Amino acid sequence: MTSKLFYNIGQLVTNDPLHDQTKLGLIENAALLIEDGVVAWAGPTDDAPTHHIKKKIDVNGRALIPGFVDSHNHMIFAGDRSKEFRARMLGESYSAGGITHTVEKTRAASDQLLRLNAESLFSEAYSSGTTTIECKSGYGLTVNDERRSLEIAQEFTDETTYLGAHVVPVEYKANPKDYVDLVCGSMLDAVLPHAKWIDVFCDKGAFSVDDARAILEAGMAKGLLPRIHANQIQEGGGVRLGVELGVASVDHLSHVSVKDIEALSKSKVVATLLPGAEFSTRAIYPDVRPLLEASITVALASDCNPGSSYTTNMPFIIAVAVREMHFSPEQALWSATLGGAKALLREDIGHLSEGASADFSILKSDSYIHLAYRPGVNLIEQVWRNGLQIR
Repeated sequence: MTSKLFYNIGQLVTNDPLHDQTKLGLIENAALLIEDGVVAWAGPTDDAPTHHIKKKIDVNGRALIPGFVDSHNHMIFAGDRSKEFRARMLGESYSAGGITHTVEKTRAASDQLLRLNAESLFSEAYSSGTTTIECKSGYGLTVNDERRSLEIAQEFTDETTYLGAHVVPVEYKANPKDYVDLVCGSMLDAVLPHAKWIDVFCDKGAFSVDDARAILEAGMAKGLLPRIHANQIQEGGGVRLGVELGVASVDHLSHVSVKDIEALSKSKVVATLLPGAEFSTRAIYPDVRPLLEASITVALASDCNPGSSYTTNMPFIIAVAVREMHFSPEQALWSATLGGAKALLREDIGHLSEGASADFSILKSDSYIHLAYRPGVNLIEQVWRNGLQIR
């Protein structure tokens, strides 16, 4: 048995309310025992086990937090859309049409180029404290390109998502129903060995509620778990469709109605907010307070993609959520860790309770509040995943 005791932790965030009756489960002057890649014990340093410890690590009063669980990403792509970003910052509005540029570049790219780009992005994410990453297809939009996108994603994560229904590609614009049939048919069959989830962009410029329902139901019938992009561009029926189908998470929610909030509050569906998208498109930030007041589970994710949120940095996402979406620092950290785990239907990550995967970061500061208080500063000292140091 391999055991490591981390002691002299100034502030340990466990996300286990048993420790202090709050969602963060804070322990001051704490210790954390890891055995064979999982959490074996957490508590005050003075109460830490002393027998059979193979290695002791002094955290020197710094804060230790669960690894970030980034539950919404598009990391399999080629090309750059910096010119589009510049134009948008000068006043142009965002529409889903920009995805077409990335589709062209991705189709033309070799497997190796896509793999190297994904490797770089995953490495960035790990360096900023993320330990679990969901990754979608959606920039291939042909049977072969969607399949190979997910094959490559599968090399980096188990949380792979089939997003053939990102937008209707140019060659199907005159016959979008034919593309929906493809997404529900031979494309779905080709990606099944490589996908855990199915997703659809249900919004202006993408897919209607009826088409989104057909696509999600086709994937669910083949054993894929559903999630949905909804209400990023405008208010619509995507949120309520997600509730109707019992998806794990409804993502974006930039525009929600009272009826949307009521529907979510009566369900177990997670609401995943993506502040990087608002930041990068000059869109109006949604206010998290009505969601929290309705007792809806909220997650935060980076939405890494080359067009509307080109970041892998979850501390940045936390800072923006606190500043612009009215999260408290505590709510933002919980949503970026255990909230993300709930959006992926995972019980083994996002917290540091006994039996959880030993995924965590040691900060350069003594308080998790610095993640929002010191935006743009690299505060990640070490990153551990499954009990092994990866950064």
